[in-house]
Amino acid sequence: MKLDVNVLRYLSKDDFRVLTAVEMGMRNHEIVPVELIDRIASLRHGGTYKVLKNLLKHKLLHHDSSKYDGFRLTYLGYDFLAIKTLVNRGVFSSVGRQIGVGKESDIFEVANEEGEIMAMKLHRLGRTSFRAVKSKRDYLRHRSSFSWLYLSRLAALKEFAFMKALQEHGFPVPNAVDCNRHCVIMSLVQGYPLVQVKELQNTNTIFEKIIGIIVRLAEHGLIHCDFNEFNIMIDDDEKITIIDFPQMVSVSHRNAEMYFDRDVECIIKFFSKRFNLSFEADAGDSDSDSDAESDSIKPRFSSIKKASGFLDKELSASGFSRKEQADIEKFTLEKIPGSDDEEIEEEEEDEGEIQNFDSLCSLTNDEEQVKACGNSGDVEEEDQQQLSEGKQPVKSDQVKDDDDDDDGGDDDDGELAERLAKQRRRAIQAARAGRKSNNGSRNAYKDKGAKSSHNSKIQKQQMASSNW
Repeated sequence: MKLDVNVLRYLSKDDFRVLTAVEMGMRNHEIVPVELIDRIASLRHGGTYKVLKNLLKHKLLHHDSSKYDGFRLTYLGYDFLAIKTLVNRGVFSSVGRQIGVGKESDIFEVANEEGEIMAMKLHRLGRTSFRAVKSKRDYLRHRSSFSWLYLSRLAALKEFAFMKALQEHGFPVPNAVDCNRHCVIMSLVQGYPLVQVKELQNTNTIFEKIIGIIVRLAEHGLIHCDFNEFNIMIDDDEKITIIDFPQMVSVSHRNAEMYFDRDVECIIKFFSKRFNLSFEADAGDSDSDSDAESDSIKPRFSSIKKASGFLDKELSASGFSRKEQADIEKFTLEKIPGSDDEEIEEEEEDEGEIQNFDSLCSLTNDEEQVKACGNSGDVEEEDQQQLSEGKQPVKSDQVKDDDDDDDGGDDDDGELAERLAKQRRRAIQAARAGRKSNNGSRNAYKDKGAKSSHNSKIQKQQMASSNW
């Protein structure tokens, strides 16, 4: 679909409000009903149907009435929402010509108010040339259903994050400027794709630089997975720049070695065919020399040491599991033995509290009170039984006094004694409340404002017979 930005100048605030309403409705609707669009947009003077008709004319929406009357965003409408947001932010002010078309993206030139030219990449997943996204990419994670717009947005966010991180670590990548929805703004690379270059002045040097970038990425925990002549830019000074990052994975991925070897084989195959480079060892060399030369030309995944950083962990690259992240955090801690000592001390403290609790239980001579110390529920039953028999329950002050005499005012014993005292007070209050409820007034049934029940009549008859 051709991007015609001239339509933007004819769209009003109500048009973008309705477009945003359709975008919000597509979070949980494949086709957004018209009633929901009208309710989300909430235009002051109405006219949602008129706005929908105008957007449909410019092919910013798609109308579907197979199951119910509704609309969904097209890629052109999604482009307009992203471009409008970035223009309002002041990132750029004009859109120029199209400079690239890929299987999953379109690239345009944009310029800001100062005249600086940048590149705008619009991700367009779902084309006929690239529809196996669910099997080739991990954007979905564990989702069963998906939208192409949603997948394009995830791809743009992932590429922007990788580009920003690689730029901070000194990799030759474009400068990441901003990102919104499925649109990524980056600096324009002044060069050509390596596939368009026929001759090089320093072929061996360029080859070693490119292989060195692959190895350096692996040392930082990342694999490009699409490292070929189409994603390598070179300028007139033979400066290398790497592009296209949405498919990058971690070195901990289960297929990491296969992806790494594939990237290396793509570069070796291209340089051998295009620039006639020979990567075979001479027959007169010894075996050790040939092995060393083959290792220098074709690096092995097993020989790479991941010691420069953990970008796959920072960016949550595909294949980096939580277990591996926990292992890395465990080995990066400075005082690992101290954690074991602290656990032992905590266990000793817990055992000390249990022993103190047993000493409190031994303060009372009655066997039933010892059981009461072990079970708080038995305390309430015992106190209720003592109150019903006319006995005075054991007070919390007595427990505290005995505790102070035996243990010399230990703080832990005092805290446990207070807890037992609170339990006893609650038991006493519950027993008193139960006794008061049993000795209620004769006219208690009138408190509810209803007629006397059958049980209350029987109670009245029994009380009258007892008076006689």
